[in-house]
Amino acid sequence: MDARELVRGVYGITDAHVMPGRCLLEKSEEAFRAGLRILQYRDKGSDYRRKVEEARALMDLCRSYGALLVINDDPRLALQVGARAVHVGAGDPGVAAMRRELGPQFLLGVSCYADLSRALEASMAGADYVAFGSVFPSRTKPSAVRASLEILQEAHSRLDVPVVAIGGIQQDNAREVVAAGADAVAVISALFGSGDVASAYLRLHSCFLDPADPDVLENP
Repeated sequence: MDARELVRGVYGITDAHVMPGRCLLEKSEEAFRAGLRILQYRDKGSDYRRKVEEARALMDLCRSYGALLVINDDPRLALQVGARAVHVGAGDPGVAAMRRELGPQFLLGVSCYADLSRALEASMAGADYVAFGSVFPSRTKPSAVRASLEILQEAHSRLDVPVVAIGGIQQDNAREVVAAGADAVAVISALFGSGDVASAYLRLHSCFLDPADPDVLENP
């Protein structure tokens, strides 16, 4: 399967505050069991040894469940643990340089904030998907620039790579983000902050399903 095909639906992102210690693996596995197929390991801490251990453990889980592990901002860590996907932001090397370094088999995602031109350039330079946000006010990044639903609509119509929406997305607003053209919704607290991760995943996942489809849960 083309790895881009996994950039669809619910896109989980880890957080050390929401998933401390053993909760990282426990909550991740709950989500994988429910159907999650893409998870970004995001940790801004300075303990590199711990990050290697956690990323390796997550890689083992991803292999078991056929999921894709994306490493945030750290190609070196991705290479060290055998991950085949990296997500980069504005402070990281350019997309073309990153593509040359990682090779064609790596999945490369790029944060584009509220900048459609950055997304167009990233796509042309070799990005496999682009992310816009914060779509709504975010507790994780309260000062983040806001990306409108209109930007998602335009990006969806102009780009041939998956469009990911991030920032403040919850079960009560995910459907309008999907309707605007997002191929995936990236979430932290809406998924891993729940006392029942599996149920939270299914509710978010249902936003991507046709309400007329008999397989959609009546009360997800």
